[in-house]
Parts: sequence; C-alpha cells; structure tokens
Amino acid sequence: MLYGWSGKRLRVDLSTRKVEQEVYSEEDRLAYLGGRGLNSKVLYDSVGPKTDPLGPENVLIFGTGPVNGTLVPSSGRMTVTALSPLTVVGGDNPCFGDSNVGGFVGAELKFAGWDQVIFNGRSPRPVYLFIDGPRVEIRDAAHLWGMDTWETEEAIRRELGDSEIRVACIGPAGETLSRLAAVICDRHRAAGKCGMGAVMGSKQLKAMAIRGRGAVPVARPDDLIRTTREAMAALATDPSTRAYGKYGTVSLVRVHQLHGRLAVHNYQESQFDKWDNLSADTLAEKYWKRSVSCFGCPVHCGHWFRIPDGPHAGTEGEGPEYVSTGAFGTKTGNSDAGVMLKCHALCNQLGLDTQNTGGTLAWAMECWQRGLLDAKDTDGINLNWGNGDSLVALLPMIARREGDFASMLAEGAYRGAQQLGRGSERWVAHVKGQDPALSDPRVAKAWGLSYAVASRGGCHLRALATGETFFSPEEALEMFGTEEAVSATGIRGKGRLVKWSEDQRAVADCLETCKITVRTTLMYPQWEARFLGAVTGVDLGPEEILRVGERIVNLERAFNVRQGLTRKDDDLSERLRRDPVKRGPAEGETLDLDPMLDEYYEAREWDLPTGYPSREKLESLGLAGPARELAALGRLAGC
Repeated sequence: MLYGWSGKRLRVDLSTRKVEQEVYSEEDRLAYLGGRGLNSKVLYDSVGPKTDPLGPENVLIFGTGPVNGTLVPSSGRMTVTALSPLTVVGGDNPCFGDSNVGGFVGAELKFAGWDQVIFNGRSPRPVYLFIDGPRVEIRDAAHLWGMDTWETEEAIRRELGDSEIRVACIGPAGETLSRLAAVICDRHRAAGKCGMGAVMGSKQLKAMAIRGRGAVPVARPDDLIRTTREAMAALATDPSTRAYGKYGTVSLVRVHQLHGRLAVHNYQESQFDKWDNLSADTLAEKYWKRSVSCFGCPVHCGHWFRIPDGPHAGTEGEGPEYVSTGAFGTKTGNSDAGVMLKCHALCNQLGLDTQNTGGTLAWAMECWQRGLLDAKDTDGINLNWGNGDSLVALLPMIARREGDFASMLAEGAYRGAQQLGRGSERWVAHVKGQDPALSDPRVAKAWGLSYAVASRGGCHLRALATGETFFSPEEALEMFGTEEAVSATGIRGKGRLVKWSEDQRAVADCLETCKITVRTTLMYPQWEARFLGAVTGVDLGPEEILRVGERIVNLERAFNVRQGLTRKDDDLSERLRRDPVKRGPAEGETLDLDPMLDEYYEAREWDLPTGYPSREKLESLGLAGPARELAALGRLAGC
C-alpha cells in the first residue's frame, strides 16, 4: 500500500476528449517526490525547443505533493506547470514555467485520489474538467466563457449542486491569452507567475472543479502527530512566524522601508515617503476584518478586507500579499490603500497576476514620465505616478485586450517594450522577462543572485534567501564558508547560500508545504525529512533531502539550456543591476553579480563561461537522459 501518494494521475487529451488514468513509476516518485519535482519531470519529457507555449502541443500540469491534505502544517499548496508564454531564455525562446498556489484545491485533489492532472491538446470549444473522486468528466463551458473567476466558481457550484466543490479557473485575461494571466483558486488564491492562465486559455479550458471524498493514508500516524506538535511549538516561538500570523507579508513594507529595499517608481528608488499609508498597521486599522488561512495552516497570514468608504467602498476580498502592495502601491507611486486593494481584488476577479501586471503598469508609467508615451498612445489615459483612477480603469481593459494600448500591456512589460520601442526596453525591470517582485536586488545581494538564476525567471521564492538575515554568523561560517554570507551587502558566500536555499525550497515545493511556514525556523532539511518519513514511510536523511532538491534544480536547468539558455541569461536588467540606489541607507548601491554568479556555478558544479551543467553532475543525479540530449546539442560543460 502507498502512503501519502496515490501513485495515480489523470491525463486529459482535450483535442480528443479522452481521459486516461495512469500509474506512474516508483522510480519517479522517489526521485522527484511530487508537486514541482514530478511536474518538472513531466514537462521535460513532454515538450521540446520548438513547442509553442500557446499551442496545443504544450502541456499543462497540476501537481500535488505527498503531504498534501495531512496534518503537516500548511500542506495545502499545489504547483501548476507548463512551458512559459511569459518568460524567455536564449533571446526570445520560451522558458521553463510554473507557479505555486495555496488555498484548498491541492488538498481537495489529493482527497479525490489524484497526484497529478496533465492536460494535452486543445479543445475545439470551451470546457471544464469535473473530478468527483474517481469519476472524471469533461463538461461544456461555453456558458462560462466571458465570466470572471468569481462568477465562474459560483456558476459551477450551482450547476453541480455542491457548495463544497473546489475550483481552479481562469477569467477574461486567460481567455484573451494575456501573458499576465493567472489561474485563480478559491476566488482569492493565484497561480500567478509565468502566464499559466494563458496556457489554460489557449486550451479552451475554463476550469477544473474538484470534489474529494477520500482521505490521505499516513504511514506512521503517531510519528506525524508528534512531529506536527513539535513543528507547531517551534513556529509559536518564531518571531517571523508570529509577525506573519498577525500581519501577513504586508509586514515587509515597514521592514523594507527601514532597510531601503522597497521597489518604488519602477525601481527608480528604494524608499517611499508615504509608505505608512500602505503598512500592515494601516490596513489592520482601516480595512482588515478577520484573519483567514489556507488548508491546514497554523499561521493564517491572510486577511479578509472591506473598503469602508471612498469611490471603491464596499469592495471586499482576501489579501493583499506584499507583492500586491508593491505592484499597485510603491512601484506605481500610489499611496491610496483603497486603490491598491481595489486593484488587488480586480486582478483576482479578472484572472491577472498582480506581480507582473503591476510591474507592467510601473514600466508604462516610467515611459510616460520620460516622454516615451503620451495621451495619443494610451487612448487618453493619464499615467502620472500614483494615478489610482488610471490603475483601476486599465485592469479590465488589459484583461479583455480592449484597444491597442491595453493589448500591448497584456503582453507584459518585456514584450510590450519590444512592441513600443523608442528606447523603452531600457526601463523594463525584469529577469528573463519576469518582474522579480520583492526586495531590491541592489540592496539585498543574495536576493539579486537568486533572481538571476531562478529557473522560471525573476523570482524571490525559488531560493527565498531568508538565510541571509536569519542564520547566525557562526552558522554561515559552518554552512557557507564565510560570515559574510549573512551580510546583506556582502558578496562572499552568497553563491553557496543561494544554492543551498534553492535545493531546500525545491523540496518544499515537492512536498507542497507553504514557504511562509518553512521560511525560517522550519527551513532546515531535517524537518522536511521528518514530514516525508512520517507520512510516506520513506526515510531520507537531510543530505538525501537536499539531493532531491539539487536533482530538480538541475533538471530545470537542463530544460532551459535545451531551450537556449547561457550564462548571459542569468542576469538582471539594467535598472535592477547597474542603476545606483538614489537615497536612503543603501544610497549608491549597485549589484556586483559576476563574483556571486561564479561562486554559485562552482557550488553547482556548472561551467563558469556558459552556465552549462556537466555530464558528470547530471549523471550523478540520475539525469543521464538529459545529459545525452545536451551532449547531442553541444550544450554540456566542456563541449
């Protein structure tokens, strides 16, 4: 009997409407565990360099982990994976893409008895997939096409007569193939990065509705109870976790302002004079009504808000995360929390990713500031910094591609700049086409390196390098060879820190536990090993756990190298790397990336001039197939 895993997945061919059940191999289960890892393996095996990310040959994969739906704290995550229509390597070749989402859909899919759902092909008309335990049905969705995500979820539950059904769906942004489109789960949780909603829309797949009626079998229940109690006790004494439980990730507004790490005016600055208007204290006092959480979460970092007055009075929703506060606050120069919350709610309804949508609008506003855009280009919309009316008005236009300007923005800042020209490319803040969202990389050096090397483009979560501030100097010396690894502006040790962090976070994404929970106290691989062992009965040591993460990072690297990636793709745009910080405690800082990148490549045993992995490294991780493919292309170290 399997514990934790069901060992089963669904493969849905939307072109032929054929649904098949597959039993996947024990070898893959133990090598990749689940979630992100198993999804990455399927993507590598399913698409090639000539695949169109918005064509029927792309695959769309929903993956759960072995601890989903158990007592493991915050075990409600899910990974959505496909060839990315947003991010690029090797010039303009599509990049590896995935996005991780919370809520309850991941746990519900496990309760239905499935570890993965893989969609192939393209439906000739809009459909949605209904999973009711072992019963699976492709249903017509023509009547749902055009609805926003909240309307879609309500309509599906009404149609199926079950208010407990969990729904992952797209809104108008996904239907119009906006590269900013997200997959929205439970109305307020977004798989936002890499344009996964556009892939879903390209397949004319409106939604996946799930009803689980089973349970997740656990190998050692007493061990799981004991480990969970110890983990909960550790979290209760962690100051970071307590802050997140009270204020969520918006607590970072104050922290980043203090350290000069905010993204302001499209990263022109790193401090915001009216930051307190967007702080967690202000949101708690004026807007938040109660705390909310995802499945099995003891932190409950989410909040239900209601705007009490002003032009957006009555707007309600869940959130925001710090990413939305930056996207529709500091990045776009807006200090009105009501406007920011309205934009956040609209993105969830329309199926837009707040991170890249806000980054795209910030780029457009800088173009306006510099005279590269005017009212004739924007259909009369004023793009002065902080213009809340314009932010709110543009979101539905972007989602529905209403007009040439909105359609250009729907492509994202990187491609929008290619369309606009006029030198606007210089002002896009991106890595591989994606806005990195969080800490200013010129100030927080490990974060800058982690943005550069993230397999899905600029991303703070691939490494989530909290060790830079959490580990003691003594730990840094022991783990990374130098105390400088925990100096925010230091250089030495950052490559080894980021490598370790990426490997550990990859395993968290395989188990499908939330990084809010494992970001500090529980981020040591011993915890992941204990959770995995208690649930599945598979006992791995800390080094073996990190080796699983290393395998996944290398597989995704091989994928991107096959797509054309070289060292020059592991870089940040001019704004994020070379423009000095203008003021504040980090005034004058830039990002000296190359020595950190060298150290990172050395730690990974990748080739310094090219960034290619070696045959020996890949084969030692059980990746002989990718090694042969890259050798045939002349893209292995030493070729």
